[in-house]
Amino acid sequence: MNNRLKAHLALLGANLFYGAGFTVAKTVMPRLIEPLGFIFIRVSVVTLLFWLSYFGGQNFKTKIDKKDWKILVLGGLFGVALNQMLFFAGLNLTFPIHASLVMMSTPLLITIIAHFVLKEKLSWEKSLGLMLGISGAFLLMSAGKEITVTGNSSLGDLLVFLNAASYAIYLVMIKPLMHRYRPIIVIRWVFLFGFCFVIPFGLPQFLHINWSLFHPRDFSAVAFIVICVTFFTYLWNIFALRHISPSTAGAYIYLQPIFAAIISVLFTGEHMTMVKVIASVLIFTGVFLVNFGLKRNKAIA
Repeated sequence: MNNRLKAHLALLGANLFYGAGFTVAKTVMPRLIEPLGFIFIRVSVVTLLFWLSYFGGQNFKTKIDKKDWKILVLGGLFGVALNQMLFFAGLNLTFPIHASLVMMSTPLLITIIAHFVLKEKLSWEKSLGLMLGISGAFLLMSAGKEITVTGNSSLGDLLVFLNAASYAIYLVMIKPLMHRYRPIIVIRWVFLFGFCFVIPFGLPQFLHINWSLFHPRDFSAVAFIVICVTFFTYLWNIFALRHISPSTAGAYIYLQPIFAAIISVLFTGEHMTMVKVIASVLIFTGVFLVNFGLKRNKAIA
């Protein structure tokens, strides 16, 4: 199995976890944990897990060039602190599927940023794929109103959109470092700096958590968000960025509403309508065109 195929599989798995995370996080937030307190748990635990790699040998102790420290600090700000705090604060004010739909702005933002910053070319196939994916997202959004109308908040939508913008900046910014360092080295520094930014906002809410109110399923939900939706997704995303372009990686976010909708159908009794099926087909087609095109072209992605 070549690295490009592994990268695509990693992105598929990461976005499956993301899709599930929308629903799982809502089972404990804000009932038991406030948004920023939850982020404090996520970032602190995952930072520790990533830094365990330091003891993996000399290959995991590469010296960072002076010019790259700024990128790592900004990566911690945009890719961890702002990204996660804005998303959970927004998710707290709206429903899972609605939040996943707002996230559809990420691939477009990534493509625009990558075009201007990395001079990444935008082929007609990739443009068509983005258009189809966005069209599917609009269809899915209209279908999602039936379950989001009572929780729709303009502030929540804005926070999730800002989260998408922050994550797009992070993906483009961190891409060059993937060719100079091992992915695990990059991500552990990104999380360490991100944790420093999170502490003043998340620690107060963390200290107010009443752990005696938690049931086993609540602890399981927290563990899933920390290990699967945070640790594995960041690790897999940063591995993928070493082998494919930021816009290609970002296009996988089109799958999140599909996964979120399926999980909602299975666990919350949500109905799957024909509109949602059509939207899903458009989104899958968009992802295929962005990643592979009509012809296999190694110059793309």
